[in-house]
Amino acid sequence: MRPFALRSAIQNVRDSEPLIHCITNYVTVNDCANALLACGASPIMTDEPKDVEDIASICSGLVINIGTLNERSIEAMRLAGARFAQLGRPIVLDPVGAGASRLRTETACTLLDTLPVSVIRGNMSEIKALVGASAATRGVDVNPDDVTTEENLAQNAEFARSLAAKTGAVVVITGAIDIVADSATAYAVRNGSPLMGKMTGAGCVLTCLVAAFVAANPDAPLEAALAAVVCEGLAGQIAANRMSDSDGNASFRTYLIDAIFRLDGDALEAGALVSRVD
Repeated sequence: MRPFALRSAIQNVRDSEPLIHCITNYVTVNDCANALLACGASPIMTDEPKDVEDIASICSGLVINIGTLNERSIEAMRLAGARFAQLGRPIVLDPVGAGASRLRTETACTLLDTLPVSVIRGNMSEIKALVGASAATRGVDVNPDDVTTEENLAQNAEFARSLAAKTGAVVVITGAIDIVADSATAYAVRNGSPLMGKMTGAGCVLTCLVAAFVAANPDAPLEAALAAVVCEGLAGQIAANRMSDSDGNASFRTYLIDAIFRLDGDALEAGALVSRVD
């Protein structure tokens, strides 16, 4: 792993302050915006089809999150994605709940087929649904049968590399063990806290962080995505350690964003739990 990935990636975000266009779900939009501000980026949230092409022209990266899908947002995703493709700027796709309904699965697959997606970020059930390999998800949660463990890590990493080769995108599969892969290389990330599963939006927040990191580090999308995954995972550990007996999941959410705000490259380098998966 190159030192650049962790030590410099977040500093590049803070130095360049990329403006990230987020077409994301309304359940988590506020947390996504605040997490982007915390890492040094700037958010703009619009899903109005008449607005998105102009907004895309001034932004450095695009998040497409299908968590609260509707016909208007699908059109906005298509238009914004096409504009970002023309500009050659990164697009991050979060196929929330793919596999749970025909609309979600078909929308995610169509976006992936028609746009030059830079990074796909989802849980294993969602990612498998994109290639027709998963029977069902638990709504927006991973199917227990799809969870990455030490026993199936090598198999899942190979799946991620294969999908990256097929799509040309970096693939980020999140869970208790995260996988970050391009067609040649896969990393496992063991940072994080179980409390991240107790707040709505940890995955949505990560997708936005990935977009900011990739936009600020355009020549190294794999390393940038890896740094974003470590950033949120390490922030989750810091937030969990800050919890007192009187705190609950809402406090954890706040502590998580606080921790992202305080992290720097040295802390990422020191706290990263990353290994290459062959």
